[in-house]
Amino acid sequence: MMQLNDILYGEFEIEPVLIDLLNSAPMQRLKNVHQGGAIFLIDPAINHTRYEHSVGVMYLVKHLGGSMEEQIAALLHDVSHTAFSHVADYIFDNANEDYHESIYKQVIMRSEIPSILEKHGFEQGILFREDYSILEQPLPDLCADRVDYTLRDLYHAGLTSIDDVRRFLSQLVLQDGRMALVSMETAEWISNKFTELNNEYFKKPEHVYANIKLAEVLRNALEKEIIKKSDLLKDDFEVLAQLQSDPESSRKLEDIKSMARFKQFAVAGASDRFKRRELHPAILCCA
Repeated sequence: MMQLNDILYGEFEIEPVLIDLLNSAPMQRLKNVHQGGAIFLIDPAINHTRYEHSVGVMYLVKHLGGSMEEQIAALLHDVSHTAFSHVADYIFDNANEDYHESIYKQVIMRSEIPSILEKHGFEQGILFREDYSILEQPLPDLCADRVDYTLRDLYHAGLTSIDDVRRFLSQLVLQDGRMALVSMETAEWISNKFTELNNEYFKKPEHVYANIKLAEVLRNALEKEIIKKSDLLKDDFEVLAQLQSDPESSRKLEDIKSMARFKQFAVAGASDRFKRRELHPAILCCA
């Protein structure tokens, strides 16, 4: 057993198969892939990663009694995110924001993950199932993935506190295999916070600017063959180093960091590309 310490959830223990998966190259890469894409370029304080999020999703599945198979799937659900996370969706004009899902199986099968699973007696097929009800649910329902990124992004953006996070978690239960809350007050809190996160974090003009402008830099670098498409499966800092080797790309990166062209950026129009998201959590019937 190994003990982890998460900023939101505190200390908890994980089993050997999860330890080995955490130490795998695909998971370790996520330590340098920022959850917020390019936001860290303009606000270095917002620097939480896909690794932290993945551990958090695994914890929530574990916390609610999910099977070891679902915990494994939760831990690995984001291993195929490219450098700068969803910025890849803007590069390839992917309106569904699921480019990483389209390459998930390829990334898994080219890694040591299948052999780690086999070592611990698990089949690789457990990663490709679509019936993990705690891990994933469509909007507007709660699920481990959505709950973790909501709480984590809120906290790092300064929009909620650890006490509020812990209070919410104390009201989170499993009902008929799915996440539910034990009070209307808590359901209204997370719904309102989810709306706030979308309006004041995802659609914050400065954040939209950073992500869209970085996508433009990366698209241009791909066209000029400064980077290859496969390079997007490196981490953020490796790709930044490649961009900085090109004078034009390096200058454009500095423009992003200094918000040099922010006033000319069509913020309102750019924000419209983001999907409208709402949460309507289930309330435990016997509460």
